[in-house]
Amino acid sequence: MKKETLPVFGVGPVYAFSCLLLTVFGLFLKKKGLLNNGNISGLELIGMVIGTVFILIGISVWVHAVIIQRIKDEINSGNLVTSGIYSIVRNPIYLAILCVFTGVIVSEHNFYLLLLPIVFYILLTILIKNTEEKWLLDKFGADYIEYCKHVNRVIPWFRH
Repeated sequence: MKKETLPVFGVGPVYAFSCLLLTVFGLFLKKKGLLNNGNISGLELIGMVIGTVFILIGISVWVHAVIIQRIKDEINSGNLVTSGIYSIVRNPIYLAILCVFTGVIVSEHNFYLLLLPIVFYILLTILIKNTEEKWLLDKFGADYIEYCKHVNRVIPWFRH
C-alpha cells in the first residue's frame, strides 16, 4: 500500500545535525591549532565576505522554500511541488543547509575545512537517493521521473 503523505521533515534533521557536528568538530580542531597549516593567509576578509554571502543565500533559499512556498502544507496535501524555487532545485531546504554550513566554513579561510562541504554534498546525495527520492518515485511515479529530468537535486539550474 502506498503511503498517502510523505514525512514532512524527511532526512533533513539527520542531515542538518550531521553537518552541524562536522562543522563544530572542524572549528574545534582549528581553534585548538590542529589545522593551522591549512590557514589561507591574506584571504581573511574575502573569506568572511564569501562566507557571509553563502549564509545569506542559504537563509533566503530556506525562507522561500519553507515560508513563502509553504512546503509543509504542500507535503501534507500530498502534492509534488515543481514551481517557484522547486523549479530550479529539487531540494532547496537541503541546499539552504549546505549553503549555511559552507558559509561558516569558508569564513574560516582554512583549506582543510574547505573539504567539509564536499563531505556534506556526498552525505546529502547518499541520504536523499536512499530515502526521499525513493519515497517520491513511489508516490508520484512518472511525474517525478519527468521532474528529475529537468531539475537538479541540489545545485540550482534554470530550465531550458
